[in-house]
Formats: sequence, C-alpha cells, structure tokens
Amino acid sequence: MVTDRAVVDLEGLPAAGVLDFVEAQHVARLEAERAILRAAYQWAVLHHPDRLPVTDRRGRERARPAGGTGTPLVTEHAAAVFGARVQTSPYGARRLIADAVDLQLRLPRLWAGVEAGTVRVTHARHVADATRELSPEEAGWVDGEVVEVADGRLAWARFEAVVEGKVAAAAPELARAREEAAAKERCARMGRVNKHGMATLVIRADAVTVAGMDAAITAVADRLTETMPESMPDAVVNDRRVAAAAVLLNPAAHPDLSVGPVKVRAKTYIHLSTDPDASEVARVEDHGPVTIGRVVQMLGAAGARVQVTPVVDLPGMVPVDSYEIPARLREAVHLVHGGDVFPFAANTGRRVDLDHAQPYSEGGQTSIENLGPLTRTHHRIKTHAGWTARHPFPGIVVWRDPHGAHYLVDATGTRHVTGDEPHEVGEHRAA
Repeated sequence: MVTDRAVVDLEGLPAAGVLDFVEAQHVARLEAERAILRAAYQWAVLHHPDRLPVTDRRGRERARPAGGTGTPLVTEHAAAVFGARVQTSPYGARRLIADAVDLQLRLPRLWAGVEAGTVRVTHARHVADATRELSPEEAGWVDGEVVEVADGRLAWARFEAVVEGKVAAAAPELARAREEAAAKERCARMGRVNKHGMATLVIRADAVTVAGMDAAITAVADRLTETMPESMPDAVVNDRRVAAAAVLLNPAAHPDLSVGPVKVRAKTYIHLSTDPDASEVARVEDHGPVTIGRVVQMLGAAGARVQVTPVVDLPGMVPVDSYEIPARLREAVHLVHGGDVFPFAANTGRRVDLDHAQPYSEGGQTSIENLGPLTRTHHRIKTHAGWTARHPFPGIVVWRDPHGAHYLVDATGTRHVTGDEPHEVGEHRAA
C-alpha cells in the first residue's frame, strides 16, 4: 500500500504559490481519476469467468456483461472487493467498472480523450452510463458527437442536455420507450425528513398535471389572503401556498398552519435517552437527528399518540436455539447496528436479511453477537464470494475479503485496517 505523501507548507506560500499548488493538485487528481478508471477495466479483464481456476465456481454461473451490449462477461461479485478498496459500495464499484469497460470497448473517442487528458473522466463516465442501453453502433455515433464538448467547457447541466439530445437522436425508439416508462412512474410520497424536522411531499406526474396542481394551489392561496394577509412577513406567501396544498389534499385540514393538519395514522420511531448527561437530540429513525424541543413541537401539533418503549436489554438478550430469528431479537440486532454492516454500505432500513456471521449449520448461534443486517445482494456476496465476517463485540464487525484485506465496520463507518497480503487470487480458499 502506498502511504508516502508530500506535505507542503501552504502558510508560507504567496498567493501565486497557492494557485500554482492547487493547479498542480488538480492535475494530479485528474490523473488519479484516469488511473482508477484504467484499473477498473483491468479488474473486469481479470474477472472474466474463463480466467477463474477450473475449481473456482464463485460467480461463474451468474456472470453478467461488464457494461453495455457487446462487452465481455464479469463474475457476479467481482465488484465488491474493488469497491471496498476505493471506499464505495459494490453497487458503486459495478457502475465504475461498467463505465470503464464501455469507454474502452464502446466509446473509443472518449477513451482516447481521457487517456490524452482532453476529456474529463466525469463527463466520459456520464456518457457511458447514458448510452449503456444503446447498441454498439448507436453508442459509437454518440461518442463522436459529444467528444469535443466533454472537456469541461460546458456547464454540467448544459452538457447533460447535449448528451440527452444525442442519445435520443441515436435511438429514437428507445427514447419513446423511456418516455412511456417514465409516464408510468407517477407517485406522491413523503421525502426524507431533514435535520431540522422539516419534510418534503414529492408528487411526480406529467408536466401538464403538475401545472394544473400548481394553478389550483395558487388559486386557493389567493383566497387565504384574509387570514394570512400580504402585510405579514414575506414568508407568509409560501406559508399560504402550503396551507392551500393542505386544504386541497385534505379538506379536513385547517388552513392555519399553526393549528396543524388533521390527525393521521403513521408510525415513526423516535429514539430518546433519559440520561441527563446525554445530548439534547433525538434520532428519528430513517430520517436523522432532531432536537427534543422540535420533537415535542411536531408531536404536539399533530396531536400524536405516543407510546414509550423501554430500551431493549441488549446484554440480557439470550440466544435462541433455532435458525429462525424472533421479532425481539431482530429488533435488538437493528438497534445494535442501525443498518447494513457490509463495508461502505448505505442501507439503514429494517427490510434486510440477518446473516449468521458464523453459519448456524457450523455451530453459530442465533444471537446478537453473531447476527448482522445485510441487504440481499451483500448477503449473497458473503455467502458465495469468499468474504468472511466476525463480530468481536456487539456493534462491531470485522470483514476479510478474498484477497486478505480487513475492514472494520461500526457505528462510525468503515475503516480499512490492514494492507494487502502477497498472494494470488484464490489462494485463501482453504484458509
């Protein structure tokens, strides 16, 4: 592992020196992005199913194309190890590898520009992703059309628009199919609550429908000027529109937001502590931290019914003598870990598998000390791709990848805790 790093005393540099330094670092960063992209392609080459030893069947049966149409196969779980080394999830690593393969094999002009330093890696990867469903010929046409403007000269939004237009021109039938699919993606759902206890209602529909909703909100908001006049603070204009939306979406709601909307049935997990020395912050599960004062305001305004549940006695949670996991133990494991425990995983939901770190069939207990939440994809990686996990303490998981690197996962995130071990792929099968 390379650890040598030059240290520059920026405090002693004049303005011109700081600019020279940051320009050099920017050039180094762009070169590092190119190098990582090259490595991602080579990783795909090394993990073609035919490159595996005859006795190694891991991921061979479920190998998939590394990128778009015409690209070679790559074994199912190859991205997991690569992703951990660059501190991203297996999903993020699969996208990186797919972009690298598509650039080298389907978008040669962009790749030549990346190698020459005239095309930004970010721009090239965006084109690779946007053309993945195109045929090699269609992708090649887009390649030639956008390579000149992929050097960063355009603002990102303008570059996205150019690429979108070229992709639609290259594959009009696919563009129509995407439009038809998008038309079916209607939704009205509550978005993530931010750190100050505010939420967003997302409504997705065609532009005409949404414009009609906007017009209706404007019309009702205009009728609320008596109770919420223009002479009030500027923010009242937006308050009036929110009140109008509440009236339209729920006729039983009161137009005065200080009173609050009608009661609704919803379940929210709010984690609090009775310790007087603890922080004055509650954690709203799936949403994030909120001050206790804000929690009281929200619950009071909503007229909520609050159920207080004592803290689960984690030390006293005895193992069960079965493979199946009872609800009380599942709840305890979720409270201990708070989400997926695979290195650099992002999922914090409850709808995940609970994995026995030491398999139950090999004597592993169904207990807090041996269970960890994993998404189904990460569970398959652990089961079939040579990864192992151990729980030295509740809430701490130590992973070992098939190449001997170790990762420690706890409530603070993931850390790579060892360097590489000198060996070839597959040598640790027996170990």
